[in-house]
Amino acid sequence: MGAAIGQSLPVAVGVMISPLPIVAVVLMLTSGKAKANAVAFLLGWFVAVGGVALVVALVAGSSVPDAGGPAAWTAWLKIVLGLLLLFVAARQWRGRPRGDVEPPAPKWMAAIDSFTPVKALGLAVLLGAVNPKNLLLAVSGGAAIGSAAGGDTTVSIVAAVVFAVVASLGVATPVVIYASMGTRAAALLDGLKAWLIHNNAVVMAVLLLVIGAKMIGDGIATL
Repeated sequence: MGAAIGQSLPVAVGVMISPLPIVAVVLMLTSGKAKANAVAFLLGWFVAVGGVALVVALVAGSSVPDAGGPAAWTAWLKIVLGLLLLFVAARQWRGRPRGDVEPPAPKWMAAIDSFTPVKALGLAVLLGAVNPKNLLLAVSGGAAIGSAAGGDTTVSIVAAVVFAVVASLGVATPVVIYASMGTRAAALLDGLKAWLIHNNAVVMAVLLLVIGAKMIGDGIATL
């Protein structure tokens, strides 16, 4: 249990501080249905990220271990995922804004004011389980859990839940700030949103680089 959680924890932290989902929650907290939309997004994010990690963990753990250790293909999966993360990190770094140039905001941000809770939940699923960067991270977390769980379904489920909880702390933080500070939270959340949008590419590039290198290292160590 400890190994499965420990192996996936660094990846969960990477998902946790992914900027765009946090920005989405901040924007929802300034919309007409602030609490309902934010809670729906948080629920959808938890289920999407945890669901992807659990499915991958169960598939990776279903192989018969070689000589008491993880199957060899799980090591190659980690290496491939690590290389993909490094590739996306390089693209993010090359596309980062220079100087005071503001990056264009995604089109979906303009529509958040009119969101219903159902749409908020759907956006969370898209960002958590369809968006390539976060999908790669969730799959990487699931692969780490599966290789460490040794085919134990209970361990995989508990580790995936812990992974989803940690990965959801980032999107939960603006909700906590909003609930605890009320109207005073507006200025703080607006500043957080602006910083995250401007630095999204750099933050993601660093995260993907670190996690990609870790996945490659873990894969090589398993071979």
